[in-house]
Amino acid sequence: MFTGIVEERGRVRDGGRRLVVECRTVAEDAQVGASIAVSGVCLTVADRPPGALAFDLTEETRSRSTLGSLRPGAGVNLERPVTLATRLGGHLVQGHVDGVATVEAVEGEVDGVQVRLRCDGLGRYVVDKGSVAVDGVSLTVAVVEEGAFTVALIPHTLEVTTLGRLVPGDRVNLEVDVVAKYVEGLAGSRG
Repeated sequence: MFTGIVEERGRVRDGGRRLVVECRTVAEDAQVGASIAVSGVCLTVADRPPGALAFDLTEETRSRSTLGSLRPGAGVNLERPVTLATRLGGHLVQGHVDGVATVEAVEGEVDGVQVRLRCDGLGRYVVDKGSVAVDGVSLTVAVVEEGAFTVALIPHTLEVTTLGRLVPGDRVNLEVDVVAKYVEGLAGSRG
């Protein structure tokens, strides 16, 4: 379980089936077998090469997220799992990415930017002022439209995460609020 509060922006050293990410803070206490959220995807540390962490990507992970298309030099958001002593600053994030959204627009503001995301097939789980995780970053939905939504990013988020580099056409990992999925599942089971 994660909070969506990014601890470090890592850099991809090697992509493909074995993803190697250069990082400092997150790697300090990460052991082989530990869970780490990498751009919102919960992965298991497979190895600890010097100055980096390595993760093996399954075909499911590669097809459901953007991780399979990462190239050396790409940035990723990193977060260690929450503990019972950790403050929950974002929202409960599982690291189980529901799909990929596409950036449609990035519009600047004096105090940040607004990013419009196309989320075909997942829009039913996105609600006005609800929570989503975009590339592992806990965000509040500002505007909901048919098949799309907009989030507002403050300067701090733009600076410490990969979201500050988004441009139209970019693809991002999307995890919708787990409560919405459970409500749908329970309502569907009642006929």
